Amino acid sequence: MTAIKPTPLPLRNDTLLGVCEAIGQDFRFNPLWLRLAFIAPLFVAPLMTVAVYLLLGAVVAVSRLAYPRKIESAVAPPAVAADREEERVALPIAA
Repeated sequence: MTAIKPTPLPLRNDTLLGVCEAIGQDFRFNPLWLRLAFIAPLFVAPLMTVAVYLLLGAVVAVSRLAYPRKIESAVAPPAVAADREEERVALPIAA
């Protein structure tokens, strides 16, 4: 079995630097709330909001470089993998 390495947050196609996602992971809350908190100030003071977002991006980048996180393996635990193997074997017989 081989482990699949996840794409780093800044390089994913569905994030913009991954700032809200990274902060949400670190503090264990839904990043949607932080994204929503950035919407209202974006209309009132767009330059300040973008500057704060980029500053938070720099803080996240430095913290991730200084204290790298353990990458969770995408491989299922052996017990779960064995159950799935049994399901695959049982399905063709039942069909």
